This record gives sequence, C-alpha cells and structure tokens, in this order.
Amino acid sequence: MDTKTTSIIAYITYIGLIVAFCAGDREGAKFHLNQALVIWLFSLLSIIPCIGWIWAIFMMVCWIMGLIYAINQEEKQVPLIGGIKILK
Repeated sequence: MDTKTTSIIAYITYIGLIVAFCAGDREGAKFHLNQALVIWLFSLLSIIPCIGWIWAIFMMVCWIMGLIYAINQEEKQVPLIGGIKILK
C-alpha cells in the first residue's frame, strides 16, 4: 500500500490501524499512524459517565479532522492530543 492509503486505513477501525501498521508504508505514514493510535487510545476515556460523553464528541471531531488530513496528505496535528508521540 502507498502512503496515502496507509494513512487513510489507519483511521478507519482498530483492525485498520493494525493492517496499516503491518502491511502498509510505515515510514511514509508514521505521522498518521501515530495520530490514529493516540486518537483510538484516548477515545477509551469516553466510557466515563457524563464527562465521557463530551470527551467522546471531542474524539469524534479529532477523528474526522485526522481522516481529512490523511485524505489531503497533510501532516497537521489534531487539537489537544496531537503532540503525543507513541511511535518513533
């Protein structure tokens, strides 16, 4: 898979993230792989009652922004959590 396809698939589902990481162009799409991983991990906090609902809406907005950035091949960070680096 090329870089753009790998970046887009990383945002689709958890399985898409794993497929993109294993079968895709990791070096070219490392930024979007990291962003997708951070979004998916932080979205787990949405199970907290009341506050989690607001957090879930914020995570959905971050997910949409990340997907749009991947489609446009831009390396922009999502707000608030975009600066976290898990993959190096």
